[in-house]
Amino acid sequence: QVQLVESGGGLVQAGGSLRLSCAASGRTFSIVDMGWFRQAPGKEREFVAALGWSGGRTFYADSVKGRFTIARDNAKNTVFLQMHRLNPEDTAVYYCAGRSSGSSRYDNWGQGTQVTVSS
Repeated sequence: QVQLVESGGGLVQAGGSLRLSCAASGRTFSIVDMGWFRQAPGKEREFVAALGWSGGRTFYADSVKGRFTIARDNAKNTVFLQMHRLNPEDTAVYYCAGRSSGSSRYDNWGQGTQVTVSS
């Protein structure tokens, strides 16, 4: 079992920046990649970004490419999502997720952190 705790959400004006953090604990050695997802009101949860834990390869949704950066601090078992040039369409609950070795899907989830972008 892996525990994931997000932090860093809040209210920001359009054009501003926020950095989300996701601290992992427990069986972190089983994690092969970490991702960020988001869910806006009335919409399905969608992929935002992912990071391969060993090789560091990154993936981004088209909607956030060039604005968001996913990064990690291995020593602290923490993943970050740096978000720039935020717009109201980025308003959502952001979730951190981890995929365990042998799993085809993300099987560890945090509780989410709210990001609200005002126009």
